[in-house]
Amino acid sequence: MSEVKVFGKWPIDNIEIRDIGLRDYINLTPKYIPHTGGRHEQRRFLKSKLTIVERLINKLQNPGRNAGKKIKALNIVRLAFEIIHLKTGQNPVQVLVRAVENSAPREETTRISYGGIVYHQAVDVAPMRRVDLALRFLTEGARKASFGNQKTIEECLADELINAAANDTKSSAVMKKEEKERIAVSVR
Repeated sequence: MSEVKVFGKWPIDNIEIRDIGLRDYINLTPKYIPHTGGRHEQRRFLKSKLTIVERLINKLQNPGRNAGKKIKALNIVRLAFEIIHLKTGQNPVQVLVRAVENSAPREETTRISYGGIVYHQAVDVAPMRRVDLALRFLTEGARKASFGNQKTIEECLADELINAAANDTKSSAVMKKEEKERIAVSVR
């Protein structure tokens, strides 16, 4: 019997997650097509049971024109994975995991109101929020890079994931992470 691979091409069994804090929240269960139909909405924190590829697809749907167009987002990610494999020769799921690890902020600020005075304080970020922020930064960076540009969203998403996986500051997700952490250090 053949093993289950993402999109029928990319095996998940040998993917390595380096960040210990994110191991429980980056789910790598094998599925042919990452589509659960919203069954994770019924209980709190159940979205951590979704595969990381499906969470990326869901984040691509969020604002604007692509809201609710799951098949379109699925095809965007499928083509971006093909581009990643052609450019790097690596497993695109491994590149996605590295990109999430490198663009997930460890510290951010929160507003605290005390006696009518509002000030900011640095706080650690929960692991699930780290993954959520990383996926948001990656998809927003790809969306902004493709807007008003000849490059397609697939090419921009592939470039964003490759740059974030290499921890390169050309990636807008890595830049946003560093900006959040820099602000948190300044208000400590």
